[in-house]
Amino acid sequence: MQPPNPPTNRATRRRRAAATLASGALLAGVGAVGLAPSGAVASSHREAPLISGMPQYDGTDLYAFVSPLSPTKTTLIANWIPFEEPSGGPNFYPFATDAQYDLRIDNDGDALADKIYRWTFKTTYQNEDTFLYNTGEVTSLTDPDLNVRQQFTLKRLNVGGGTKVMAKGPVAPSHTGTASMPNYGKLRHEARTSVLDGNGQTYAGQADDPFFLDLRVFDLLCGGDLSEVGDDTLAGFNVNTVALQVPSRSLTGEGPDPVFGVWTTTQERTASGNWSQVSRLGNPLVNEVVIPLKDKDGFNASRPVDDAQYLKYVKNSHLADLVELIYGIPAPATPRDDLVSVFLTGVEGLNQPANLKAPGEMLRLNTSIPPADNPNRLGVIGGDNAGFPNGRRLTDDVLDIALQVVEGELVGSPNDLGDAVPTNDKGFTEFFPYVALPHDGSVPAPSASNSAYSPLDGGSDAANAASAGVPSDGISPVSTGLVALGFLAMVGGAVMFGRSSRATVQG
Repeated sequence: MQPPNPPTNRATRRRRAAATLASGALLAGVGAVGLAPSGAVASSHREAPLISGMPQYDGTDLYAFVSPLSPTKTTLIANWIPFEEPSGGPNFYPFATDAQYDLRIDNDGDALADKIYRWTFKTTYQNEDTFLYNTGEVTSLTDPDLNVRQQFTLKRLNVGGGTKVMAKGPVAPSHTGTASMPNYGKLRHEARTSVLDGNGQTYAGQADDPFFLDLRVFDLLCGGDLSEVGDDTLAGFNVNTVALQVPSRSLTGEGPDPVFGVWTTTQERTASGNWSQVSRLGNPLVNEVVIPLKDKDGFNASRPVDDAQYLKYVKNSHLADLVELIYGIPAPATPRDDLVSVFLTGVEGLNQPANLKAPGEMLRLNTSIPPADNPNRLGVIGGDNAGFPNGRRLTDDVLDIALQVVEGELVGSPNDLGDAVPTNDKGFTEFFPYVALPHDGSVPAPSASNSAYSPLDGGSDAANAASAGVPSDGISPVSTGLVALGFLAMVGGAVMFGRSSRATVQG
């Protein structure tokens, strides 16, 4: 195993390489509903009425890519529980113990799951007579001071027969703060568990939310006057992550086709003891902005094989009409067959199954395409076939890709639409599980910034240079409407109560 990632310096907020993809899987990085950042949707964060009230079951993002350090293996990363404010104690953010968290694999082109990788969780307490998540400094996952603990069980279900327990192990805890967990990288290292007799590995635990974008696109399309871009409004928030790295052949099957499809589902145990699917996620932003309100809960409970019922929403982009109304950019002609290939069939010659039997919305990956030496944040439309929509890498700038594709990048209308947020607020690691370490409860979030760019040029190279739209390293208060109770002793002895989820104190 690789050595644990060193603790992240609290000044490190916004430097990382970007590289991502190509088409409409984010078909709606722009919306028509104005919401404040703390209540907005992102990728698949709070995307439907029912699931928005069930955060423990809410799948937020899915990633699939050929592993950079092990090109014969594929890494799958799925996130749940959106908008985890790091100091949200005393209970913080456990996985649900009455849920099944699934990665579903289709490797024969019929839009039905052939294999299911399923994580379930249980919680134990070392001391139920205290309200504390941890009772002292935590230096290992077996430390007596780690009061609240979770264990996972990972099973592989072969549809049609056969179930195997692949791994059991500890879950990395919520990062309550540097006083409580001074070396979270060590805790993550301990939470990595081998599968397949050492030929693979898995991880379950907290991580920085890897999705990056300016959510003010939902404030009347960037403020109504095209002024609101350049701030990563997911900066400072965490998610719960499950990750799996296995030989690519175990995902594609024994045939010659190197392409497979993947999507996540969450099933909740009902009062009757049965299981009910309440969340589904393949490509980013599909349920948020492609599926209308009347069908959102139904989409979350549905299967890819039944997605023909949603075809009309893909072929006729309401988003493109809205952009024409506000930006003055003519909407591409309908029907949008270019978007159908990205969402429902895979792109011919790139990641379409060799024996496509039925369309279905899922993330598809061609495992025969090696990782790029110099990834392009725009993926396929940037000339990088190892990026989105061929799977999805952590660094893929899917919002800029989506905006440009929806406005005709693939059908003869090149443009530079984008939100001027080219990278995540924290750098990703170079080894499995690749996601950045979580923000901790003792470190304030970065301040918002204003950008000199508008949505018309926010996807340009200049807008996405390292210095564009990046706030200074100075610490300033930012309110997001969540409440963090506590007190901070100032040098002069004054006591302040923080009423903001991301309030900070200049030190």
